[in-house]
Amino acid sequence: MKKLSNKTVMITGATSGIGKAAAFLLAENGSNVIISGRRKDRLEKISSELTQKYGVKIFELPLDVRDYNDVDKAVRELPDEWKNIDILINNAGLSRGLNKIQDGVLDDWEEMINTNVKGLLYVSKCVIPLMLKRGSGHIINIGSIAGHEVYPAGNVYCATKFAVDALTKGMRMDLNGTGIKVTTVDPGLAETEFSNVRFRGDDEKAKAVYRGMTPLTPEEIADAILFTVTCSDNMVVAEMVLLPKDQASSTMVHREIKN
Repeated sequence: MKKLSNKTVMITGATSGIGKAAAFLLAENGSNVIISGRRKDRLEKISSELTQKYGVKIFELPLDVRDYNDVDKAVRELPDEWKNIDILINNAGLSRGLNKIQDGVLDDWEEMINTNVKGLLYVSKCVIPLMLKRGSGHIINIGSIAGHEVYPAGNVYCATKFAVDALTKGMRMDLNGTGIKVTTVDPGLAETEFSNVRFRGDDEKAKAVYRGMTPLTPEEIADAILFTVTCSDNMVVAEMVLLPKDQASSTMVHREIKN
């Protein structure tokens, strides 16, 4: 396995869940990390924790991936020592609501498309040229089992994750021969802020998603990400689908409900 010492990693959506877990694990393995997200207070707290715990360099990058001008400016204005991004983890993403298509909320659709699809494109467009200059790099897009199997009332969210799958495959084709690897990591049920965000802070609805089963943890998904970036230079983990033991597909989940 490759060492990550002195590698520079950029992670979007690094203030919670999978992004935060990946930041801690990659820092533990010697990477310097650009942590990006909208919540400045969380970025500051995570930066302090990572620096104290692992002694690596951390760069806080407040960023809204939905705003191309914001992304472009942030990447262009990175200090030179931080522009040699070896690994980009496009993790920023969300779901809003769980409505049938006929009951869909337009604002929810816009937010999911702007974050999950446009945000991934905007960040990739700004970072890829930096990788091309050096003839190396690795892009990991965080997708979902929802990008492989549609589930009832998942319509637009699933569509955005199908888009992530298609964009990942397109990137891999377009970047073939440039020295840049492209991977998608697609988790099933994982206990993060995902369901709280989907149900706008309704804790009861969020807890019900995982009731009677054991979901993946962000740390388990970070372990998978670590494998993809430390395997041999010649090997590309093109696609990795991760499911908890209690889940067999997007709609088949074993639950033990106690009375």
